[in-house]
Amino acid sequence: MGTPGAGSALSSPDMRLLIEYIAKALVDTPEEVSVEEVQDEDTTVLELRVAAGDVGKVIGKQGRTARAIRTILSASGMKLHRHFALEILE
Repeated sequence: MGTPGAGSALSSPDMRLLIEYIAKALVDTPEEVSVEEVQDEDTTVLELRVAAGDVGKVIGKQGRTARAIRTILSASGMKLHRHFALEILE
């Protein structure tokens, strides 16, 4: 047995904080970034809210940035045996 916490997977609140951290790094007004967690039976939906002028920065050209964030969620969700979805809201 290893030390407690060594190699442990991320928890759902950690995923919320991760998305918040990424979004704040991308936008011009980080104080308006918020992430709400909505639990479903087999899916956790993370609702990302940013200022109206920052939506394009979070989505990216042709949705590439949003797709990259969703890829991170999906890969992390595999470790948690949970499906995560990201909704970007204004």
